[in-house]
Amino acid sequence: MYDRFRLLKIFATTAQSDSFRDAAFQLGTSPQTISRAVKELEDQLGELLFHRSTRQIQITRFGERFLHESNSLISEFELLFEGASNGDQASYAGRVGITAPHSVGRGHVLPLLAPLIEESPECLIDLRLEDEVTDTVGAQIDIGIRVGALKDNRFVARQAAEVPLMVVASSDLIRRVGEPRSIADLMTRPVSGRVDRNLGRIWPWRFNGFTHSPQSPRFVSDDPEAELQAVLNGWVFGQIAAFLVIPYIREGRLVPVLREFEPPALPLYVYRPQRGPVPPRVRKVFDTLTENFADEARFPSTL
Repeated sequence: MYDRFRLLKIFATTAQSDSFRDAAFQLGTSPQTISRAVKELEDQLGELLFHRSTRQIQITRFGERFLHESNSLISEFELLFEGASNGDQASYAGRVGITAPHSVGRGHVLPLLAPLIEESPECLIDLRLEDEVTDTVGAQIDIGIRVGALKDNRFVARQAAEVPLMVVASSDLIRRVGEPRSIADLMTRPVSGRVDRNLGRIWPWRFNGFTHSPQSPRFVSDDPEAELQAVLNGWVFGQIAAFLVIPYIREGRLVPVLREFEPPALPLYVYRPQRGPVPPRVRKVFDTLTENFADEARFPSTL
């Protein structure tokens, strides 16, 4: 009989695999061991986790829900035991590869790490800006930052903050064209469009319960800071992450509109691959980012 945490680890790996054989290869064991562990977990839960055939497996709906809950528990368990080791006296010398979205990386990652960089000059921060989840092995990434869902169970992840989306415009533009009172009304005003770098298409705007794609945007860019500048210039309305616009709202340079239609906030995760021992420098950067993203003064999410 396996302990329950071991069963969860086997299940989570199997859920990302095409077959028991594939899962066994990743975990360095046999397909029979994987099959027995999954069967034991199913017996304990009283539910089927996978549909099986001779060549492949397919996770059930119950299995999908259970996987979501399991990933959170696995991450917290891993982090709990990592925190038990004392790295305060350890050396932080060496490289830490970090990947982050452009909007978060430029203006926030390095400022949040500034005290650590100053105190530990022997720690090399290697920051790569990518809006998609990066190949952590190929890019030698130790820590990642992701806004939105993070479904890959190969990561140890902690939700550090929430990122609301806000529709904003300059007060000058609102005086010229009027404040919109509905989504349909908003789309008759000049709006921005954010381009998906991978697909070349414009991201739809998200609202509470639905999405809407701008049909004739007046300004288009694949860079969130360029989009923000267009909004500050009074050219367009834009839907932008709260942490980018809140400082300008507080200064009176931007005005939020249609607050009643704002969608649920997106989660911001700090994550790292589940591979081997964690060097003190990686653990230190991980903890520093997690704590500072959770600090409202450093990473604002509410007005």
